Amino acid sequence: MINISIDGKPVSVQEGTTILDAAKQIHIDIPTLCYLKLEKMNYLNQVASCRVCVVEVEGRRNLAPACATPVHEGMKIITNSRRVLSSRRKNLELIISNHPFECLLCAKSTDCELQRMVWEFGINTQRFDGERSHHEIDKSSGALKRDPNKCIMCRRCETMCNEVQTVGALTAFGRGFSTVVSPAESMPVANSNCVYCGQCISVCPTAALTGVGYIHETWRALFDPKKTVVVQVAPAVRVAIGEEFGLPVGQDVTGRLVAGLRHLGFNAIFDTTFGADLTIIEEGKEIIERLESNQKLPILTSCCPGWINFLNYHFPNLNYMVSSCKSPQQMTGAITKTYYAEKMGINPEDIIVVSVMPCIAKKYEAALPGEETYGIRDVDYVITTRELAKMFKEGSVDLRHIQDEDFDNPLGKSSGAGVIFGGSGGVLEAALRTVYEKMTGNELKDVNFTAIRGMNGIREAEIKIGEREIKVAVISGLGNTRKVLEKIESGEAYYDIIEIMACPGGCVNGGGQPYAEEREEIIKMRIQGLYEIDRTKQVRKSHNNPAIQELYQSFLGEAGSQKAHEILHIHGLMVDKKKVVEEADFKIFNV
Repeated sequence: MINISIDGKPVSVQEGTTILDAAKQIHIDIPTLCYLKLEKMNYLNQVASCRVCVVEVEGRRNLAPACATPVHEGMKIITNSRRVLSSRRKNLELIISNHPFECLLCAKSTDCELQRMVWEFGINTQRFDGERSHHEIDKSSGALKRDPNKCIMCRRCETMCNEVQTVGALTAFGRGFSTVVSPAESMPVANSNCVYCGQCISVCPTAALTGVGYIHETWRALFDPKKTVVVQVAPAVRVAIGEEFGLPVGQDVTGRLVAGLRHLGFNAIFDTTFGADLTIIEEGKEIIERLESNQKLPILTSCCPGWINFLNYHFPNLNYMVSSCKSPQQMTGAITKTYYAEKMGINPEDIIVVSVMPCIAKKYEAALPGEETYGIRDVDYVITTRELAKMFKEGSVDLRHIQDEDFDNPLGKSSGAGVIFGGSGGVLEAALRTVYEKMTGNELKDVNFTAIRGMNGIREAEIKIGEREIKVAVISGLGNTRKVLEKIESGEAYYDIIEIMACPGGCVNGGGQPYAEEREEIIKMRIQGLYEIDRTKQVRKSHNNPAIQELYQSFLGEAGSQKAHEILHIHGLMVDKKKVVEEADFKIFNV
């Protein structure tokens, strides 16, 4: 143990502890901007570039960054001297001297860490007025928006992209005053190897990285009397959007969410969880066929477009393992424009499908050339949880003061299995509930596969189905995904079924979810909220969903039928990203 004093208070800490962490132990709050630590995600950004956390150390001439300075025996630290406060203020003033003053128009206004810190320091004038950086705003991908003018070089996104997710799409480019974090050679995001997991957005303290928004396009569709506008809502949204209205983290607001969407004027409100149940029926049949033939194993789930992008760019020789099923978002859109359109007598070309998703990769997925049915795009616009919260506020909807309403049928009925798709492990658990009964012919009395639940990035288990031991793995976060796929490539590891989600913790932690400070605890509470919904559902297995049964009986035939493949499966995975961008339907990216 090391004995030190901070502002005259003695404290003993472990050797190697930084001044910042030592101060936290005695409840001294040192401000930080570039620093960020997420222990369960194994994320630490400690570049000490902003110099907002500087402190005075006795015997040391220069001020020390608290986030990156380890303590030593007898160290005496002052966190609030005149020199310290003056330096912090000056560093903030220098940062904002090269930062746009457009807070009223900024996507992160009120959520911006720089804005909040400037307010806390009482900075209300621009003391330094000099040269400013000027960069083009990049919305080339239609999913991720990059505004280098708002970058403060904290390098959080770079750490997340390179060290946690191991994607390698962002780096510091240029020298001196012109340095900026961007794809290599400052190429457009659309031409880089970005997978659109959105984790860079989650850690960016300003609005240098955000999603491309489709609020105006959605309003325009709602006000078009010639269009039938259908909205679908992902499971992760219902346990997160309440946070934007001051409701408890993880609280299920499904009924209020539906009522709010109806208030905005949507013609029909469907549940993407219906599409999740549908995915399980199709993917379950595929799992059983591969297990029985012992071919193309392990089978990899295909619900997360961010992880599919990662596979195509980094492990293209393994993409034969991926299920051919479309994601729940795309299946719900496809069924809306076929089955529902036929049932209601509506021309599919007059239906606009809007998805509310926790993820920006879903924006990219919706525009892919293969994501259509009979020549008609499955999903037209994708908005995030944050975007819907803004629409609610704009449309005078307050989720605190609204009565519950139900989803519209038939695509509003879902099982508990479909709901847990929103958390890491949920897709696999939902699949196992169905696969077990289909393979054994026996009823699964305990549907809770607790062995594959949790927050660890890599979880393994052996599940007995009949006489066969099925080896499964659940992976969240692309850095963990790389570790496992490398072992599969080398023959070091073998599995039968693998579920992968790009975002640590799963969709509840998507790049379009409400911003969170105590992020890891909030992710955990959102997941708990999903499992609580599942626990109270009358139907907890996808194949027992009566609306799914009716869909197959009256429209699709049996699971895996030719019609099901035409509507619910995609053939071939896109590897040439530049070609994907060129062929994508960018009329929906008309921002």
